[in-house]
Amino acid sequence: MTQSARRARSAPKHRPNGDTRASKPSVAGSPASINADLAQALALQRASQWAPARDLFLKVLEAEPGNFAALYSLAAIEANVGAYPAALAYADRALLVNPTFAQSYLARSIILMHLGRYDAAMADVDRALTLQKDLPGAGAHREALLTLNRQTQASVNEAPEALLNQLALQAQAQGDVAKASALFQKVLETDPANFPALYSLGVIANQQGLSDAALGYMTRAVEGDPRNAQGCFALGTILQGRGLYEAALAAFDQALSVNPSYLEAYNNKATLLHSMNRQRDALLVTEAGLALAPNDQKLLGNKGYILTEFKLHGTAAAVFRRLLDINPDYDYAEGLHAYARLHSCDWTDYDANRQRIIEGVRAGKRVCNPLAFMALSDNAHDARRCAEIFAEHRFPAAKEPLWRGETYKHRKKRVAFLSADFREHPVGYLLIGLIEHLDKAQFETIGISLGIRDGSELYRRYRNAFDHYLDCADKNTVEVARLMRAMEVDIAIDLSGYTSGSRLDILAHRPAPVQMTYLGFPGTLGTSYIDYLIADRITIPESLQSAYTEKVLYLPHCYLPRDTSVLPAAEAPPRAHFGLPDKGTVFCSFNHDYKISPSMYAVWMDLLREHPGSVLWLMKLNEDAERNLLKATDGFGIDPKRIVFATRVPRVEDHLARYRHADLFLDTYPYNGHTTASDALLAGVPVVTMSGTSFASRVAASLLRDVGMKGAVCEDLQQYRDATEGAVAASDPTDTKRALGEWPIDSMHQGNAFAQALSES
Repeated sequence: MTQSARRARSAPKHRPNGDTRASKPSVAGSPASINADLAQALALQRASQWAPARDLFLKVLEAEPGNFAALYSLAAIEANVGAYPAALAYADRALLVNPTFAQSYLARSIILMHLGRYDAAMADVDRALTLQKDLPGAGAHREALLTLNRQTQASVNEAPEALLNQLALQAQAQGDVAKASALFQKVLETDPANFPALYSLGVIANQQGLSDAALGYMTRAVEGDPRNAQGCFALGTILQGRGLYEAALAAFDQALSVNPSYLEAYNNKATLLHSMNRQRDALLVTEAGLALAPNDQKLLGNKGYILTEFKLHGTAAAVFRRLLDINPDYDYAEGLHAYARLHSCDWTDYDANRQRIIEGVRAGKRVCNPLAFMALSDNAHDARRCAEIFAEHRFPAAKEPLWRGETYKHRKKRVAFLSADFREHPVGYLLIGLIEHLDKAQFETIGISLGIRDGSELYRRYRNAFDHYLDCADKNTVEVARLMRAMEVDIAIDLSGYTSGSRLDILAHRPAPVQMTYLGFPGTLGTSYIDYLIADRITIPESLQSAYTEKVLYLPHCYLPRDTSVLPAAEAPPRAHFGLPDKGTVFCSFNHDYKISPSMYAVWMDLLREHPGSVLWLMKLNEDAERNLLKATDGFGIDPKRIVFATRVPRVEDHLARYRHADLFLDTYPYNGHTTASDALLAGVPVVTMSGTSFASRVAASLLRDVGMKGAVCEDLQQYRDATEGAVAASDPTDTKRALGEWPIDSMHQGNAFAQALSES
């Protein structure tokens, strides 16, 4: 992929979540609101959607702590997922509210049985039969209790495998993992191929992070019973976690051959194929699963995400809309839906959607991923909250850090850069000069590549720029983290954050004493294990440091580097070659489509109206966006022919050179142009931008400071409009060949400033 078509970063793979509202919402906590939440929760419970149902029942209890239906249902949900202590607590509360409901006593009796409290279970079932002698299921349950009580009186040493497994499962349900493991091991002494024992020991080992033991147990389980779909699925999941993708794929296929309706296997297989960069196959797998279960939420979420990678954003938005209709609170679905529509420049209900997301973040909900949030809000403190929610859910700190306070005594500091983008990509394009000029007398550099090998000239430059280049794209998280710890890395710098190809979970294992974030993600990561964020005093003024969980390392110039060895070509084809008119003002904005807001587009349309003969020059990135942008001109009375779309050119130098046909670069807000604004300034094009409090909304202002304010930094849309008018009035219409710009801070100075910042960490 050429730099002329540099892609904006997309969010890392995850399951969505969201929040929608009815057209006439009830007052929160009102009887109508509680009844609506109950009805929805019960529907989700009937559909076995335990997590969203649980969340809604808990919401009901916040408004009405004694709600019997919510308490009873929560007891049932926790029992269904094997959380029997929690189930018992809810059952106790339900009986306090309604002590004459026979079914509640039966439910609690079943829970007590699973906890091994047979006498209490017998008392409850007897109470249930006293209240309702013909209570369905109560008699059979009582007989089962009597049988179980008789069996447990026998010596465990003489118990058959089935009873030992039963006792082990009860211990496991009670949280006594040691006892459960001992009992399962006893089963294996007499029956080494016992599937329930091997499977359970594999699950326990996996939960404890003992992946070698987990793999051993589950392999034996499947070898003993290859027709057990659950075992095949569990084996595939463990193999997937170990990075053994082909073997994991075979295990999922085996599970599906046994049980073609195994939805979780479809989901995991699709996720696995996506990890293997087999997006088309992943999409086909989600389609196969949805053919069996059209409303499966995980499959819908996976399908929507994969469609965005094919740039079918309109279709993806429809899938996310369907997911929200099924479950308005599914993780991050609201944000993914909004993000897909922004990529399509579909601004339907834009303000309402944006407000819902902001309110959801402030309420602590999993409503939006951090990258999408940058395009919706310029509030740095809200961005921090969004990142903290996402980090806690998706990238929590590992329980056992790999670095535990050891002191290294290296002659040179060992600095590892982690990225999926040491190739033709905005991050790769910007950073290479800095890496090549980083002082090798002070630092031993390590490039940890986690992305594709595109074979480009830029890819080759990165391989040569680092002292050590490690291709770790095929290694799993723990392997990379352990490798870094073995190499005694002093400083680890993540260059991806929450963008496509992110592997932040590597640093969650704390492989290095000092860990930083830089460049790829313009904002806080909200974690406990990233110590520093590298920025500048414009993007993060001292007054806004509280909006960042990291300590800020300041560079003396704009944090955004660029490779100053790459300059615009000396000559560019004439305007007509790019579809531009020979005369008239050319307003340019080569920013990604998802950064264009409806309010900003309205200003651009007003500028076209006020300047006859002018055109708006945008980047063509997907058909949905182009169609919607052209359609939007109708409401402003603008001829759609005045919107010109730029397409790819072969070389970066040629892409930079064509900027000279632009009279003014119109920046986006709240997510500024970063690489694009830098490109415009290098080509000598003035930039008009707006600045808020978020990092992403202050980058163009920082760039303008470095180049001596060739343009304007505005605080609101009126200032933006006025500054644009002033810039047009000051332009020279006879200047048909704009002079080349000159970047004021070369790669050598960038590398030195970066080295100084690292030395201060």
